[in-house]
Amino acid sequence: MKYCIAIVVFFLFSFVQAQTQKLPLLIGTYTNSCDSKGIYVYDFDTNTGDFVYKNATEKVINPSYLALSKDQKIVYSVNENGAESTVSSFQFDSGSGKLTELNKQKAEGADPCYIINDDNNVIVANYSGGNIAVFGKNTKGSLTEAKQVLQHKGKGIHPRQGGAHVHMVYFSPDKKYILSNDLGTDAVYIYEYHPNAASEIMKFKSTVTVESGSGPRHLTFSKDGKFVYLLQELNGALSVFSFANGQLHKIQETTILAKDFKGNFTGADIHISPDGKFLYASNRGEANTISIFKILKNGQLQTQSVVSSLGKGPRNFVIDPTGKFLLVAHQYSNEVVVFKRDTVSGAIIDSGKRLELCSPVCMVFGN
Repeated sequence: MKYCIAIVVFFLFSFVQAQTQKLPLLIGTYTNSCDSKGIYVYDFDTNTGDFVYKNATEKVINPSYLALSKDQKIVYSVNENGAESTVSSFQFDSGSGKLTELNKQKAEGADPCYIINDDNNVIVANYSGGNIAVFGKNTKGSLTEAKQVLQHKGKGIHPRQGGAHVHMVYFSPDKKYILSNDLGTDAVYIYEYHPNAASEIMKFKSTVTVESGSGPRHLTFSKDGKFVYLLQELNGALSVFSFANGQLHKIQETTILAKDFKGNFTGADIHISPDGKFLYASNRGEANTISIFKILKNGQLQTQSVVSSLGKGPRNFVIDPTGKFLLVAHQYSNEVVVFKRDTVSGAIIDSGKRLELCSPVCMVFGN
């Protein structure tokens, strides 16, 4: 009898585990190049790598970057549309995948390309506008008008650096600072963050410059918050900085380019595996690759390999929370490619799984 009960409990436990392996995956797209509704919601199975469609918005313009609130109930989206760009909020039902628009506000700058949020604020990087806009949150998660706009100034030596181009805003792990990469001025701006302030929510602290013409695009922090990894779009450089008390100090510089590569490229996205042991970076243009690095104990990087992303334009990629899969959104070949990931070696191999979707450019997992 006890044996039978144990068997039943085992299967019930296994069933519950299987049920909890499906996570909501939100995908933002460009809607002006092919037939797209805007934001799509899928269930992603972290056991098999399969997608199940759940829902989508209707007629949302170019939601090219998304952010999910901590309680998973609100989705914030940029609407990249030149001088008419906006920022939107949506109520999110993770069960049905339904997104209901709450409101939108002017982005206060052209072509927003990155968005973050915490309990108090939603913060947007406006690429063409060269500025950062800070929005408050109303009680139910909708957006207030902008509370602060910070304008960057300057230019670089590359043809794409005719002015400031803010490409990212990113919280430090302790939320005391916000780091902002400016592709146009070859600098990382560091701001003190005062979430409850009425107007001066972000207060300028310092800048760190990188090589002229390199175009800093995206960065990420090590799991312990002691190191920052900065990917530069225009020259493929990957810089490693130590980070403490809001200060960056460069300790290494490497590259995402394969040794024998010749052709045009544009570095894109950068992420660290959930266990903090490996770093991955995507590269577009004629490269279309994922570069893999091992993170050493001193924070520096050791190149492991450079592999094909199996598509065109790997603008964004994401590693699922289990670390078993790496998903690559290909803007130009209109598909998400799923790689299996070896959690020991960090290597990735094609799973054979594909999701066909118009111009996918941002992926965010819920829980």
